[in-house]
Amino acid sequence: ALPGKPSPARPLLLRSPTPPRAAMAGGGDHPGANKRKREAAGRPKAPSKGAGPGDAAKRKKTYDAPAAKPKPQPVTAKDKRVAAKEMSESRKMKRKPNYNLEKELAVLWEKMRCRDVNKENRSKLVTEALRKMDGKYFEIAGSHVTARVLQTCVKWCSQPERDAVFVALQPHLLHLSRKKYAVFLVKKLIKLATKKQLALFISSLHGHVASLLFHTIGVSVVNCAFRLATLPQKRSLLLELYSTEFQLFKDLTEQKSCSLLETISKLGLQKSSVLQHMATVIQTVLEKGIVEYSIVHMVILEYLIIADKTSALDMIHQLVPHLTRGTYAVHELSGLNRLSTKSKEKEKRSSEPLLIRIMQTKEGLKLGLVCLKHGREKDRKRISKCLKGQIMKLALNGYGCLFVICLLSIVDDTELYTEVVDELTKQLKELIFDKNGRRPLLQLFHPLCSRYLTPSDLVFLNYNVPSLVSKVNLDSKLDDVADKEHGGSEDTLVASDSKDLIKRQQELLVKSELYEVLIETCIENVGELLRTNFGKDVLYEVAVGGKNNFLEGVTDRIHVLHNAIACDAARPRTDYIDEHAFDNYHSSPIIRRMIFDCPAFAATLWKKALQGKCKLYADGFSSRVVAAYLESPDSRVKDLAKSELQPLIDGGILKPQEHKAEEEKSAMECSSDEWSEPKDTDIGDYAKKAYMDMKSGKLVVRFGTDRFTCPFCPRKKKQEYRYSGLLAHAISQSSYHAAKVKANHQALVNHLETDHADAATSSSMPVRHKLMLL
Repeated sequence: ALPGKPSPARPLLLRSPTPPRAAMAGGGDHPGANKRKREAAGRPKAPSKGAGPGDAAKRKKTYDAPAAKPKPQPVTAKDKRVAAKEMSESRKMKRKPNYNLEKELAVLWEKMRCRDVNKENRSKLVTEALRKMDGKYFEIAGSHVTARVLQTCVKWCSQPERDAVFVALQPHLLHLSRKKYAVFLVKKLIKLATKKQLALFISSLHGHVASLLFHTIGVSVVNCAFRLATLPQKRSLLLELYSTEFQLFKDLTEQKSCSLLETISKLGLQKSSVLQHMATVIQTVLEKGIVEYSIVHMVILEYLIIADKTSALDMIHQLVPHLTRGTYAVHELSGLNRLSTKSKEKEKRSSEPLLIRIMQTKEGLKLGLVCLKHGREKDRKRISKCLKGQIMKLALNGYGCLFVICLLSIVDDTELYTEVVDELTKQLKELIFDKNGRRPLLQLFHPLCSRYLTPSDLVFLNYNVPSLVSKVNLDSKLDDVADKEHGGSEDTLVASDSKDLIKRQQELLVKSELYEVLIETCIENVGELLRTNFGKDVLYEVAVGGKNNFLEGVTDRIHVLHNAIACDAARPRTDYIDEHAFDNYHSSPIIRRMIFDCPAFAATLWKKALQGKCKLYADGFSSRVVAAYLESPDSRVKDLAKSELQPLIDGGILKPQEHKAEEEKSAMECSSDEWSEPKDTDIGDYAKKAYMDMKSGKLVVRFGTDRFTCPFCPRKKKQEYRYSGLLAHAISQSSYHAAKVKANHQALVNHLETDHADAATSSSMPVRHKLMLL
C-alpha cells in the first residue's frame, strides 16, 4: 500500500466446520493424528526408491526380531525388600565415594566394641581399621557412621597410633568441632591428649573462643578443653570473653595474673568497657540457652565479682528463669525451633531443670547458691517449685547436697520448705545410709559442723557476691533504691541469733514431723546404723537431740530409741553374726560419744547392757565404752558406775584412758592463758569484743600484702596463711562446739570479709587455695 492511501480490503476465508470428536474417532473422512500413528505402526515402511532386495530382507529381519525380555517384577514382599535394598545400595555408592570402606569399617567396629573381645584381638582390629582409614581421617570423621568407628579406635589404640590421628586431624579440629557427629571424636581426642597436644589445641582456639561459645555444638568442645586445662590456660580462654583486644593480640592472654581485677589494673583497661563486653557475651549465651557449661558459669561469676549492685542483681534475675526451666523450655525461651518428632524421647529425658544439671561442677554450685542467696523472694519460690520431685537427686549428689543445705537454711516460706522436707521424708532410709544424702539431715541437727562438712564445703556455703554483701556503711543511696526495686536479698546462710536458729531448727524438725519419722527409722534399723560409717552419725545426732541437746524433751519417743540401742548392745557376743556393738570399729566410738554427751542414754545403757557385766567388756574396743563412764564430765554418770568399775581398775583389768575435757582441748587453740568459757547467750558480745581488738590492732591478723595469721591459734603448727587459707580455717573453727573458739573465729571471719576484702581478689593466691575457692 502506498503511503497516504488506504490499503485494499482483504477477502475473508471461510473455513468448513470442524467435525466432532466422535466422528473423527469413528473413522470419518478426516481421521485423527493418533489413529494415523496407530495404523502406521502396524504396517511396514514402504521401501525407498533405489533400494535393493537385500535391504528389504534386512528390514524384514529387523521387524521379525524378538523383543528384549522385560525385568521380572518383584512379586512377594521379600522380593520387594531385596529390590529396594539393591536400589538403595546403588544410590549410596553413587552418592558416597567411600561407601565400600564404610561398610568394611562398620563390620570391624561391631567386632572391636564387644566387651568379650580380649585385648590382643581388639588391638589387631583397631590397627586394621586405622590402616584402612589412613589418609582419609577427615572424610571419615564427618560421617555419622564412621565417626564412631574412628572414635572407638582412638579410645583403644596405642599412643603412637593416637598421635598419628591427632597430627592428621589437627588442622581440621576447629571445623570438626562444629559438626554434629564429629564433635564426639574431637572431645575424645582432647580427653586422651598429652599435655603438649592439649596445649597445642588450646593455642589453636585463640580468636575462636567466643564464636564457639555461641555455637550450640562447639561450646561443648570449648568446655571440655576448659575443664582439662591448667589454671593459666583457663585464664587465657576466659580473657577472650572480656574484651576484643584479647581476641586480636595473643600476647595479652599470656598473663600471670589470676584475677580479672588484677588484669584490668595491670593492662590499664576500662572497667566499664570490660563490663559492657562481658554483658554482651553473657546476654548472647542466655538467649541461645547455653547455660549448662562450666566456662559459662565462670564468666558469669567473674562478671558478678566486678559488677556493681544494680548490674549484679539484674544478671541474677535474668539467670533464674533459664536455670529453673528444662532444656526444651530453654529452646522455646531463646526462640529456637521445636525439636523434631524423632527426638521426642530425648526431649523428655532432658526436661529436668538446668539447675539440676549444673550441680555436677563447683562453678555450677556457686552459681546456684548466688541465685538462691541474692535472688528475690519470687526467685526463691521459683527455684523451690522447679525442684519438686528432684530433691532426692540433688541430695545424693556431692555438690547438690550443699545446695539443699543452703535451701533449707535460707527459704523462709513454710509451705516451700515443708514440701522439701516431705520429699526427703519419703526416702529417708536411702538418705541416712548415703554419704552425701545424710548431710542435709545432719545440717538440721548440727549446722555447719566441721565433723560432717569439709573446709571447702564451708567455703562454698559461705560464698557471696562482694557487691551484694551487707555492709554497715552503704556506698551510696543508689544501692538502697536498687534493693527496693529489685528486691535483692542479703541473707546469710545461718541466722546470727542463736535463739532464732534454734527456733528455725525446731520448726523444720518437729513441726514437719521429720524428727518423729527419723526416730522411727532409727529404731527399725538401729543395728545397721550403729555398724555403718555414715549411718552412725545420723543415729548419734538423733539420739542426743542435736547440737547442745536443743531437742531434749520434745518427744518421748527418744527414750524408745535409747532402749533400742541398749538392747542391741545387751545381746551376748555369741548371738551376733557381725561384731558386738562394743567391739565394732564404727559403733564403739559412737556409743562412747553418746555416753559423754547424753546422760539419759548413759543411764539406760548401764541398766540394760553393762550393769553386772563390766568384766566381760574390760578389754579391746569394748574397754573404751566401759571406761567412758569414769571419764564422763557428768558426775551422775560417774557415780552410776564407779562402785563396779573401781575394783576392775584396782585389779589392773580395766585401764581407762586419761580423759581430756573439751575445755582443755579448746584451750590449746586459744591465745589466752586464762580460760573462762562464755555461755552461748554471750557469744555475740564476746565476738564483738574480739572483733574490736583485731580492728584496733591489739590483735594482729595481717602483716603483709597477702600474709595473714590467726591470733587465736598460736600453738598450731601452721602460723602463716594466705587470705583464702585463713578464711577457710576461720569458717571451719567458727562451727566448733566450744563457745569461746566459736566466738573468736566468727569475729575473725567478719574481720576478714569486712576490713580485708581487697585481699580476696587483688592478692596473688597459691593454686591450691584458688582451686578451693573456685
